[in-house]
This record gives sequence, structure tokens and C-alpha cells, in this order.
Amino acid sequence: MELKDIIKPENLVYKRTECLTDKVLSYCPGCGHGTAHRLVMETIEELGIQSETIGVASVGCSVLSYDFMDVDMTGAAHGRATAVATGIKRCNPEKYVFTYQGDGDLAAIGTAETIHACNRGENITIIFINNGIYGMTGGQMAPTTLLGMKSSTTPYGRESALMGNPIKITELVAQLPGTYFVTRQSVHTPANVRKAKKAIMKAFDNQKLKKGLSFVEIVSNCNSGWKMTPVTANKWMEDNMFPFYPLGDIKVDGELVKK
Repeated sequence: MELKDIIKPENLVYKRTECLTDKVLSYCPGCGHGTAHRLVMETIEELGIQSETIGVASVGCSVLSYDFMDVDMTGAAHGRATAVATGIKRCNPEKYVFTYQGDGDLAAIGTAETIHACNRGENITIIFINNGIYGMTGGQMAPTTLLGMKSSTTPYGRESALMGNPIKITELVAQLPGTYFVTRQSVHTPANVRKAKKAIMKAFDNQKLKKGLSFVEIVSNCNSGWKMTPVTANKWMEDNMFPFYPLGDIKVDGELVKK
């Protein structure tokens, strides 16, 4: 009996979205990037906009998305993804345009581009993966690295007096008039994956309705950069990242959410 005879269409509950390429994901085991990739591409498939979507990623682990996302993708210099996306969207206003960026990219070298794109209210979607570290280049401290958190450049932990405080870039852009939907999610449990999918779907729907900029942060782990097993990294993320970067909607339909 062959596998196709066992797995019949009526019994299928989960399959690979057709908007992902056939390449095997090369991210570290336990990393949230793979799940985030799937959610973005699954959303695009369900909306039926694969041929109408253009993605932009720049430097960092996010650059690998070119190999896995089966939509038109373009490159950007480090931190400049929102600037490139702005140009693409203004030249092709009928297209769905999104950026896929990490925290070292979006919240460090790309801070200016990020803030001004949000302030202008560019009608694009930003997917922001925050793992509190420079994951690809050796585990250095990022703007989002927590106080006391160890990295290759803060071996004794981040100190505010010497290295400043971590920046909550998502709360910052939520204050800007051009942002319409700003949320922070995670993908470390099935329930959180469903919430993240709902947020990403809303972000793309907002773009269709020309509502302005939607910003979806996904807090993820970096078990290789954090020097932890995937299970331990997820627990550390729950105990340390979420208290500082609380999950949930921050701005919905152009209005800040009251806590």
C-alpha cells in the first residue's frame, strides 16, 4: 500500500501551502521564522493574491525568505526594506506589498526608514520578527536585547548605563498617525499561531482597503543565539521576553487599545 492510498483528501487536515517553495527550510531547529513564513504565505494563498504580492526583505535571517516564499521578492540594503517597499507600492499601488524584517534590521540600522514609513502611513504591511538578538551574524546585542540579557557583545548581560535600554519599536510606531493596525504576537504554541495568523490576515485585508500601514511584530526565540535548546528557549521567552514585550493588539482601526 502506498502513502497516497493512506492519506486521502477527505482525511487531510494539514498540508504545505502552495505559496512556499519546495526547498527545505534552513533555519535553526526551533526557530520561529519557519512558522512565520508559513503564516504569511498561507494568508496570501487564502486571499488568492500570490500573483499580486511583492515581498521585500533585507539583511539578516530574513534574507533567507527569498528561497522559501514563492512570490515576487526583491532585495533591500540592510534596514532599507520599508523604503524599498514604499517605492514599490507607490509605483504599483494595486499590488500587495509587505516587508519581512528582523529586529537588528528594522529597529537598528533601519530605525529612520521604519519610523518615517509608519508616520507617512504607507499602505504596506510590515512583518517584524523580534528575537532580541542579531541571530545571523554571531549573536550580538540588538536594540531589542533585554537588560541583563547575555549576547556575544554583552557576555555579562546588557547594562543600561553602558548600552542603553531596549527599545519598544512597536509601541513607538503605534503612536504615529500613519499606522492603522499595530500588534504583537508569537508563534510558539498552536493557540498563539492562530492569533498570529489572524493578525497577519487583518494586516493584508487593511492594505486591500487602503487603510494605511499595518505593523505585525512576532516575538520569537533564537535558541542558537541564546545558547539554549528550543524548549528551554521558548520557556525563557515566556518568562523574560513577554513581560517586557507583552503580546496583544496595540492599535486597531487607527485607535490605540486601552489597557
